Order: sequence, then C-alpha cells, then structure tokens
Amino acid sequence: MNAAVAAPLAVAAAGVAATGYAWGYERKAFRLRRVDVPVLPSGARPVTVLHLSDLHITPGQPWKVDWVRRLARLEPDLVVDTGDNLASAYGVPCALDALGPLLDRPGAFVPGSNDWFAPRPKNPARYLLPDRGRRVHGQRLPWGELRTAMTARGWYDLTHRRVVDTVGGLRVELAGVSDAHLNADHYERIAGPVDRAATDLAIGLSHTPEPRLVDSFAADGFSLVLSGHTHGGQLRVPFYGALVTNCGLDRRRARGLWPWTDSCWLHVSAGLGTSPYAPVRFACPPEATLLTLVPR
Repeated sequence: MNAAVAAPLAVAAAGVAATGYAWGYERKAFRLRRVDVPVLPSGARPVTVLHLSDLHITPGQPWKVDWVRRLARLEPDLVVDTGDNLASAYGVPCALDALGPLLDRPGAFVPGSNDWFAPRPKNPARYLLPDRGRRVHGQRLPWGELRTAMTARGWYDLTHRRVVDTVGGLRVELAGVSDAHLNADHYERIAGPVDRAATDLAIGLSHTPEPRLVDSFAADGFSLVLSGHTHGGQLRVPFYGALVTNCGLDRRRARGLWPWTDSCWLHVSAGLGTSPYAPVRFACPPEATLLTLVPR
C-alpha cells in the first residue's frame, strides 16, 4: 500500500477509534472530584456540598442512575443541583430514581434550559461559531413534575429566590436565578447585599455561568457561585482544554474551581451527561464534585 492511500486510512482509523472511545467508554466513566473551598469563618468546622449538574437523563441509562444513587453514601451536608436534569419527556422517573437517596439530604436547585425544553438535533460546528442569541426549542418537558417532586422532599427551588437555613451548623444563605441561556435570568429579583451579621456564608446558583451573573453575586457578597452548562467543553483537546463554553465564560474556566474576586469563588461542573444527539465525551469525563468548605 502506497503512502497516498495509507495516510487517509490511518486518519480514518484514528477517528473511528476516538469516536468509539468517546461514545463507548468515556461518557460512562464517571468521576467524583474533591476540592476544598476556603470560604468559611475562622474556626468553623468543614461543610460538604455535593454539586450535581447536567444529568440529561433519558430512559435506558442504568449506568448513570446507579452511579448517581451511590453518591448518597458521601452523606453531604448539602446537595446542589444546577439544572439540565432532563433530556426526554419520559425522563422524570429516571431522574427521581437517580436522585432518590440524595433527596433525603438537604438540597437546593435551579433549572437549566433542558429542564424546560428537550434538546434538538443540530450541527455540532455551530458551537464553534459566535452565539447570536437565537434559540430553537425542542418539545416542552415536564419540568413542573420534577420540580414538585424535589420540593416535596424538602429541596429548595431557588428560581429567583433567596433563603437562609442551617447547613452543617452554620447559617447559610442560598440564592438562585433561572437560566441565562434562555435569557430567563432576572437577577434584579434577588439583588441585595448579604447580611453578614445574620449569615456565615452565602452561595449563589445559576445554571449558566455568565460572567455578568457571577459579577452580580460577587458584588452582593456571595462567597461561592455554583454553575454547570458548559459540560467542561465536552470534547477537550489534550494540553489545550475546552474549545468552547457555550456561554460568555472564557474557555480556560470551562470546568473546576476558580477565584472570581478576592472574596468570591466560582465552581463550574463539567456535568454528568450529554445531549442524546451528541452522546460523546473526550478528555472530559462526566463528573460530580464534593466541595469541602473550609475556613478562609
């Protein structure tokens, strides 16, 4: 075989192998990340927060359901879900099965766009182009059914809401907005400075980590903002990282914990799932994160 024929065949074979790995293995290779976040008052005991995002559940994903259920063994002080739980009109029972044992823990959540609307097939190359803000929605999803089930078990729906509760022995303020990817965020509904005399810590939730939202939380005195949406880039280039974030966040911070200001941190989850129309991950395994909050 001459070089002119061998080279294209080698490239094709490599592409097939990479696709097989990304679809057959990595999208199911769940990881639990652990990270310390220095946000608590001096002398406070550590508090654990389990951050889940982008479950994108559909029927027929027992490997995902089983893995998420086992996270209850961590016994976190708080569970935070930053949205995009659904990817199918039939996904609510699957999501509740996955989250079931965790719903016995204190929890809070905000929705993502794929809680309201099902994903649609699209050209993946569109993600590499500038976001013009145009949205084409899929079918409506039964988000109200899932939301009602979670709140019935005691989790807070933080859609444009602020609450204060005791978490791990500390007074913690929690606040959230709806999804900026749908232009449904209205931070002005929850705006206002954190009452530091009445709380030990304030945590903000937004499915999409739009910088203007993180700036708003930080300006009001929130010490930690939790988001998802990016899938960590989903297809990352080794030694380069994410190509896109699908929002205004820079690609360097597509996943993980990052200092936003001197007094506020941002954590972006790479998420647990994918769109059913792009069921692959490369150099970006699905994940949940156990954040251990420690004194500054």
